[in-house]
Amino acid sequence: MTETQGELASLSKFIFRAPHWYTSVALSLVIAALAGVAAFDSQYVLEDAWQGVFFIGVPTVVASLATTPVDRFFGGQLTYSRSSLLAFACEVVVVVVLVAAGVVSTLTGRFGQNFVFDALVAALGLVFAIRFLVVLAVSRDSPLVAAVPASIQTATAGVLLFVYSGTMNLLTTGGSIASAYLSRPAEAPPEIQYAFVPQDFVLLAFLTALYGVAAYAFVVAIDRPWQRSLDVSVLDFISGFIGHIAEGTRELEGFFEQIGEEAVVPVTVLAFRTTDGHEEKARFVLPMIHPGPMGEIGGGNLPQRVAESATGLAFPPHATAGHDFNLVTEREVETLIDAADDAFESIEYGDSASAGVRVEEGEAKLLGQAFGDDALLVSTFSPGYADDVEYAVGLAATAEARVEGMDDVLLADAHNCNNGLGGDDLGHVYPGSKRSFDMIRGAGEAARRLDDADEGPLELGVAWDRTPWRPEDGIGPLGVRVAVLEAGGDRTAYVLVDGNNMEPGLREELVDALDAVDQAEIMTTDTHIVNTVESTNQVGAAIDWDELAALVVELTEEAVDDLDPVEAGMASERAEVTVFGNDRTETLASHANAVIAMGGVVAALAVLATVTISVLIFFLT
Repeated sequence: MTETQGELASLSKFIFRAPHWYTSVALSLVIAALAGVAAFDSQYVLEDAWQGVFFIGVPTVVASLATTPVDRFFGGQLTYSRSSLLAFACEVVVVVVLVAAGVVSTLTGRFGQNFVFDALVAALGLVFAIRFLVVLAVSRDSPLVAAVPASIQTATAGVLLFVYSGTMNLLTTGGSIASAYLSRPAEAPPEIQYAFVPQDFVLLAFLTALYGVAAYAFVVAIDRPWQRSLDVSVLDFISGFIGHIAEGTRELEGFFEQIGEEAVVPVTVLAFRTTDGHEEKARFVLPMIHPGPMGEIGGGNLPQRVAESATGLAFPPHATAGHDFNLVTEREVETLIDAADDAFESIEYGDSASAGVRVEEGEAKLLGQAFGDDALLVSTFSPGYADDVEYAVGLAATAEARVEGMDDVLLADAHNCNNGLGGDDLGHVYPGSKRSFDMIRGAGEAARRLDDADEGPLELGVAWDRTPWRPEDGIGPLGVRVAVLEAGGDRTAYVLVDGNNMEPGLREELVDALDAVDQAEIMTTDTHIVNTVESTNQVGAAIDWDELAALVVELTEEAVDDLDPVEAGMASERAEVTVFGNDRTETLASHANAVIAMGGVVAALAVLATVTISVLIFFLT
């Protein structure tokens, strides 16, 4: 992950789930009543509360319930939960504007209730602009079509104001209905002197149109770079992102498919089966794919899907691949599972293996074992900070190991030490960097030593614990898994934690605690399930290190007690999948960050211009 991608990932702190529509509706009525008491100034508190409910709450309820069917009539996809949340958010905007106007009116003593109702007119126009942007983004309708469901909240409030003001005049002054609704008699009592007159509704319609045009101009301005560089609309991204964070939908995958590219990736399987009944005991599965981008979108839940496909205890470590190799849809996971099954079926087993070999080359540290002509290698840069290893670097390191005598090579990135989103490059291991050459040379040296190593009878023991921790604690559904391999009197432990990287220093504490084995390495799956909670939710950030160490020690001892003679074998297949593509992730992250930065400035200018025009209109009319 680069710094640019890290800035985009940090936006996950805004992730939420939309409440049920009835929750939003109930809360909106309560807030509307309180806002009425704070903003309006009639003779009775209950009258103030009623005006708040009538002018603010009722339009919110109508918008919550009517926006979805109207939007879907035109082919949109707003759900009731989304439309209710949108209506509630717009109500909050109205409340803030009204309360601010009420405070100004009270403190200055120069503005009466007319000022509060003028502010209400401006707020209702702003509500339309906000709803217009969201409907346009989520439903991807034309501007004219999107304006229909977007106008419901503002139009309802306008109708209620019209009815309320005219009815009050009719009940107070009498006379004809036309006179009551189309005039404000001078003899009317003070409490209704702020009743709306026809020009107020003309002004509301004008401001609504003004704000709508400003909103659309804002969209056009920020959308142009996306269309030029990625040939997609920013609205597609916003629509998918809103659907994912608010309701957990997969709409975002449709956007990713538009920018994706075809790729051929190796899928390597190392399987262990018992020597007597030939029952599978454990399986290491490594597709050279990055398990992202987030949550269960794309390959975010790849480790769990891989684990569910195995008969024995599955170990899906992190591959040497970065965000450019995120799958665009979850459907692509099935392609990888099928390739892994094909590789599994073609495995030729042997009953011997080498002892574990530890190699250090520069900053890179590799732990490896040979199973005949095949090798399992696990790489780490700990205690140095490191994140993803580029796909090309992993291929080069694997090729180096093959040159030195290995056939199939399962090269895992331990992914076990990083400092979150701090620093310039976030530990990215890219082609041409010193670290990449350290890793490549280390893989070659490990292969040479494994090729010369003696092999002995192989035994395997496994253990697993779901753990009491959950994704919000940085631990995914696979929990902690341990495999202990004994060959030639040497015991090597592979510990796999279902999480996304580790806090610095934790890996060393865990390795040092494992006295029951001769060699050990700690790995994480890089599952992105934990990143729907926080972008840097690393293992060890939210849980007690001593508790984790005690669990790892206990599981390792259980695995030692579980040691049985086994046969092992490795095979690889290639799978054709659609991934983000070369530099697409960086381009997407750059554009998204630019929209955030530029969008704020453009939005501020648009708001300043429209507010200035609004103020001039209010003073001149």
